[in-house]
Amino acid sequence: MGNRLTQIATRTGDNGTTGLGDNTRVSKNSLRVHAMGDVDELNSNIGVLLCEAMPDDVRALLVEVQHELFNLGGELSIPGFELLKADAVLVLDNALAQHNEALPRLQEFILPAGTRAAALAHVCRTVARRAERAVVALDGQEALKDTPRHYLNRLSDLMFVLARVLNRYRTDGSVGDDVYWKSERILQGS
Repeated sequence: MGNRLTQIATRTGDNGTTGLGDNTRVSKNSLRVHAMGDVDELNSNIGVLLCEAMPDDVRALLVEVQHELFNLGGELSIPGFELLKADAVLVLDNALAQHNEALPRLQEFILPAGTRAAALAHVCRTVARRAERAVVALDGQEALKDTPRHYLNRLSDLMFVLARVLNRYRTDGSVGDDVYWKSERILQGS
């Protein structure tokens, strides 16, 4: 990849453009920059989530996800380059299967709430969906590999499942639960 940053305030973006990893300059409003920004925001939100108490295996998984998101950001910053490998999607698939198997089956919709860690995981889920939409939009304009789209899709699913895991996690040994949506239909018994 390109040069490591030694100076942060270069003022080269004052004209509304930014440099990509291949040294081309594009508008800061380009679809590529939007996708890069959404992936960066997702990674930052996962960093906030990692400040919370959680099971060790979930923490290790999220740290690995942060590295893969950095790879994805690098891939997006260099048109035609590939950093995110298909194996990264398999890691998410395996984690989804493992964590989902341990959870009770959903009978109703849940709210993005509960513990602070679970709520933060839901924020990560929604930012992952936005990043996925940005990558899909970019792919409609410039051909991309499938892995970035697959990874973000799977990651948003995983963040939903991890939110449920985190709603159950308690350091005192007690067990929590999800916050269920109380629809009018359910309240009326229909």
